[in-house]
Amino acid sequence: MIGRIIEGPADLAEGVAWLVAREPRFALVLQAVGDLPLRRHADGFGALMDAIIGQQVSVASAAAIRARMEAAGFLQAAAVAAADEAALRAAGLSRQKAGYALALARADIDYARLRALPDDEVIAALVAVPGIGRWTAEIYAKFALGRADVFAAGDLALQEGARLLFGLSERPGERALRGMAEDWRPWRAVAARALWAYYRVAKGREGVGG
Repeated sequence: MIGRIIEGPADLAEGVAWLVAREPRFALVLQAVGDLPLRRHADGFGALMDAIIGQQVSVASAAAIRARMEAAGFLQAAAVAAADEAALRAAGLSRQKAGYALALARADIDYARLRALPDDEVIAALVAVPGIGRWTAEIYAKFALGRADVFAAGDLALQEGARLLFGLSERPGERALRGMAEDWRPWRAVAARALWAYYRVAKGREGVGG
């Protein structure tokens, strides 16, 4: 079963209102950051390439690499599938990410079918592709498919945002944060946006969803 989809500002506002009523500390986030970013974008190969590019690099670095990839014509599956590793590396990818990009381009994913699958099945289908881990799959489900209850608890900026907001003595690990987030169902993707935004303001740096 597919849950709520965040399509536009009204959906996000509904989730924010629910979340603040559930956990008042999220009201502190809104006071600090203002409106949360929607961050919806088109699904498909390009969205997953963006996620791969963004793995383990800063937002600024990812944007620079993406611009080089776009200039080289490597945001289309057919172009990447026909390329070799050297060409992809010349466009800014590491050796490892070049391999991931080739695997993705040649995986023949049915992106239209993903839109109709429940969250867990979307994530399972994506992590079957080399180079797409749970974080990447959850980011895709959240921002490309608009899934309202996907969280990406392995994200370090989310973990640090939770530590700051909830006054924790140490940053929660993925398992601990996923447990905390159970209280924020069915709007965990909104909670993620809030924690990323709070991290950005507190640290002066951006996470993926900031």
